[in-house]
Amino acid sequence: MSQDIHNEKILILDFGSQYSQLIARRVREAHVYCELHPFDMALSEIRAYRPRGIILSGGPTSVYEEGAPQIAEELFELGVPVLGICYGMQLMSRHFGGEVVAAGKREYGHAKLQAKGVPGPLFDDFFLAGKSPVWMSHGDHVARVPEDFQVVAATENAPVCAIQQVERRLYGVQFHPEVNHTPRGELLIHRFVRHICGCGGQWTPGRIIDDAMDRIRRQVGSDRVILGLSGGVDSSVAATLIHRAIGDQLTCVFVDTGLLRLGEGDQVMHTFAENMGVKVIRVDAEQRFLDGLAGVTDPERKRKIIGGLFVDIFEEEAAKIADARWLAQGTIYPDVIESAGAKTGKAQNIKSHHNVGGLPDYMKLALLEPLRELFKDEVRAIGEEMGLPHAMVWRHPFPGPGLGVRILGEVRREYADILRLADAIYIEELYRTGHYDKISQAFAVFLPVKSVGVMGDGRTYEYVVALRAVETRDFMTAGWYPLPYEDLAHISGRIINEVKGVNRVVYDISSKPPATIEWE
Repeated sequence: MSQDIHNEKILILDFGSQYSQLIARRVREAHVYCELHPFDMALSEIRAYRPRGIILSGGPTSVYEEGAPQIAEELFELGVPVLGICYGMQLMSRHFGGEVVAAGKREYGHAKLQAKGVPGPLFDDFFLAGKSPVWMSHGDHVARVPEDFQVVAATENAPVCAIQQVERRLYGVQFHPEVNHTPRGELLIHRFVRHICGCGGQWTPGRIIDDAMDRIRRQVGSDRVILGLSGGVDSSVAATLIHRAIGDQLTCVFVDTGLLRLGEGDQVMHTFAENMGVKVIRVDAEQRFLDGLAGVTDPERKRKIIGGLFVDIFEEEAAKIADARWLAQGTIYPDVIESAGAKTGKAQNIKSHHNVGGLPDYMKLALLEPLRELFKDEVRAIGEEMGLPHAMVWRHPFPGPGLGVRILGEVRREYADILRLADAIYIEELYRTGHYDKISQAFAVFLPVKSVGVMGDGRTYEYVVALRAVETRDFMTAGWYPLPYEDLAHISGRIINEVKGVNRVVYDISSKPPATIEWE
């Protein structure tokens, strides 16, 4: 993207916190661009990055342990504001001569923060009258603050919970302002990036759209582009953005895998080809995907097979389009972060992302990823800004492998047909009862096990469908959504009565963690 919306940027150094992406989300919500990089980013790279400010994340280790993650000594001499969160505050304290020790009583969860002394420019307006609720997650604490640092707040179990060195614009908090459980945490991060770092807030949907279109035109020139259109939010916004930028140079390839939601193929063609004038080629590949998945039960193998078939089909369609040079994808920033983390060993790879990591050497297409810097909420914001239908922009996430990872075990056409109809009934009822927009993600799962039931006067032995609905702001953690019993009963009754082959419906009340949102 062009310099005008990147010249105000915040660098976040990640020490392995489960909340690191949330820090980046909160910075972006303040309309300031930021990037998340590993803690061992070279000082020369940091200087070249020219950040307006630096945030040090939390982490799972102790700063005094041998081999604990550290940063370059000169980082604090760059003259830019630094905010240390949890491990980041402890690291800052130790660097300047403070002492960090194991806490006599660890703090995990809710705590009450008590202001101490003069709040200072970062904490002004943050503290409530009395004690402010915050979220803690630490086993160590600062026992002695560095010289010239002031203690700004404490909790019952952490006498040093917020510190500052105002002249050098160095700040630290033991609690986590980035999580929802710290109610005014976004205010603290907003003040840091906007007031302490002096960023004006250039990262807005309109500017992102204009800049992305300019970059697409400069990258592509007069070349032709193909895009894998799935009907999901990311690919739909990417298609709209690219079409606005280069018009008929874009051809979308919609692959009907046989693993899509009910009526999804027709809906995609209606929205893009008929209403928006986007060129869309529809490829019927259901049998090809079913053949490729026959006998496969391992979730990771299924994901890789489906991703590989997508690439193969794109290559075949690209060969039919004269001078196609680019393959566009709806890759978003969390995909990039998680895949990079798995490759560098700084994060565990839970599931592979088939749309990240480049293309096979034999493919001659270059990658075009206009959403690569954006979080999901930013993608939705620019989708609305461009006038896409609300129902499309706010549709619940759908995995790239589709129903292939919502059918546990082997994928068969019979299972997909059952699941498609059950899921459609479930979503229809969530819309009807007003729950859909309150839920972050909802879907049905097909379980390849049979149970005994009774229908009429006869015995049945049929399949089980599980329903899943979660509430989350960030998809890093999630809680199950408490659907009213009467609504669950009605949904269950409809599925059992209307979907042949199902005689039992269950509701998933697992949270993330320990469970993931998707079952596979």
